[in-house]
Amino acid sequence: MEQVRLSIDGVDVVTTSDRTILEAAREAGIRIPSLCYDRRMEPYGACRICIVEVEGARGLLPSCATRVTDGMVVRTNTEELRRIRRTIIELLLSDHPKDCMTCESAGNCELQDLAYEYGVKDTRFAGEQHHYEVLADNPLIERDYDKCVLCGRCIRICREVQGVGVYDFVNRGFEAVPGTPYNRPLTETPCEFCGQCVSTCPTGAIISIPSKGKGRPWQVKKVRTTCPYCGCGCQIDLHVRDGEIVEVSSPVMVGPGQGNLCVKGRYGYAFVHHPERLTTPLLRKDGELVPVTWEEALGAIANRIHKVLDEKGPDGMAFLSSARCTNEENYLLQKLARAVVGTNNVDHCARL
Repeated sequence: MEQVRLSIDGVDVVTTSDRTILEAAREAGIRIPSLCYDRRMEPYGACRICIVEVEGARGLLPSCATRVTDGMVVRTNTEELRRIRRTIIELLLSDHPKDCMTCESAGNCELQDLAYEYGVKDTRFAGEQHHYEVLADNPLIERDYDKCVLCGRCIRICREVQGVGVYDFVNRGFEAVPGTPYNRPLTETPCEFCGQCVSTCPTGAIISIPSKGKGRPWQVKKVRTTCPYCGCGCQIDLHVRDGEIVEVSSPVMVGPGQGNLCVKGRYGYAFVHHPERLTTPLLRKDGELVPVTWEEALGAIANRIHKVLDEKGPDGMAFLSSARCTNEENYLLQKLARAVVGTNNVDHCARL
């Protein structure tokens, strides 16, 4: 891509011509607030929170949808821009519940953060407000359209990233919400319950039911690890409180998944604390399985391998691998089978 030079708030920025003003600013460490923007999706330009002043432009421009040009001069934080952003936030809050004390997304709500940043304590605009029934028609995802700001992120991530298209705007005007066809429960739609809509929602309009009431963002510790369900290697953050995993998320634009998870990666963590989960190796002694150390268990396996090799040769053994292992671990297992033991009897639980 062609390199371009522009000025953002007096800072000289060098970037490529395919970047938007918002992307170029964030790469340079300059904050432009936004609400409907998510790096995983195409720019939408709905919220207008990210508007900026561009020298020579006929009006204010949405930075998320405006490409940079050479010599562009941009201002992102003038008093006029702050006044307009405050007004937009007030308009959003005029039809938004004031239950931040008990809202599941408190502390992790982009609208709340914007109201705090711009000092919006109340709204000057009074009028009719929505009062929708909370939809908890499945065990994983809850929808509360009273808290929806019509950013369209749930619709777009389901369509653009997941390729399913469960949501779309239904009704018109003041009654518009991101709903399902004929208001069907999610269990009666093609929904894969991947939780992508939960991951991108900027407010508490769409939340995960399993983590509801389990802890605020400042009460949990995030532990970065790799998803155990397949060999893709998606990076996940375990939200841990008092030694218990209460939620799973994925860092955006990190690892193979880029912040996107499947239903197993996001919601399949109950096995970690299951009472029947094995937490130590077991070895059969006198007909009973008894706990042993890893050294004793691995020693027993090595002795058994040697015994089978002595009695039946390499083809007397077979190795079964798992999709829950990483690609590197599966490679090492087949290398052990072929190069060390000398057998091609290798199978995998994910084969067709």
